[in-house]
Amino acid sequence: MMRRPGGELATRPLHFIWIADCSGSMSQDGKIQALNTAIREAIPHMQKVADENPNAQVWVRAIKFSNGAQWHISQPTPVADFRWTDLEAEGVTDMGKAFSMVAEQLKIPPMTERALPPVLVLISDGQPTDDYQKGLQELLDQPWGKKAVRIAIAIGADADLDVLQKFIGNPEITPLQANNPEALVKYIRWVSTVVLKSASAPASQSAADAPTAPNVPVPVAPPAVDANGPQTAADVW
Repeated sequence: MMRRPGGELATRPLHFIWIADCSGSMSQDGKIQALNTAIREAIPHMQKVADENPNAQVWVRAIKFSNGAQWHISQPTPVADFRWTDLEAEGVTDMGKAFSMVAEQLKIPPMTERALPPVLVLISDGQPTDDYQKGLQELLDQPWGKKAVRIAIAIGADADLDVLQKFIGNPEITPLQANNPEALVKYIRWVSTVVLKSASAPASQSAADAPTAPNVPVPVAPPAVDANGPQTAADVW
């Protein structure tokens, strides 16, 4: 525990949740394989960022949606112990059901009042096939759902950017567009490290105490490709 004049700086939980589209279209062009690889490769970097901030205790889990939604990794797992199990793709895109299930987990309890704003990362390549607006409203009706850092990654040109933007709920943050495996790896790494670091910083601990505090400021995302390289190289999705 870090000490400071006047007392201890308490460790506070930060819940990081992957919300992954596993509909049938994700089985095309290697999308689901690329997602599995990107998350698995990001884990060591995520662990390093968490280890560098002893004042936040990072817990990770994942939910998948296709025909309905299920917790893929149901128990909040300390990031140091987190391991990825590959997703498989089939079925439709019941995104709203996933939002509803995440909303249940962001209630108090099981969440505590003295937590850090959760980080929710939505990854999708298509359009919802259920009432996503109902599920999204349930999520935003929860104080921790509203205060969560919400990031969305669009896989390919068919992803519904309007829906992803509504999930984000902040006009200053737009969906990240991953049109190839390299871009997906880059963005998964970014949310796992840069966004996590910002959300777990001591400054976010003070902001989280205010009931009306806004989301944690999110750094500017990197471009999908090197600015000096060809802008359309390897666009496969």
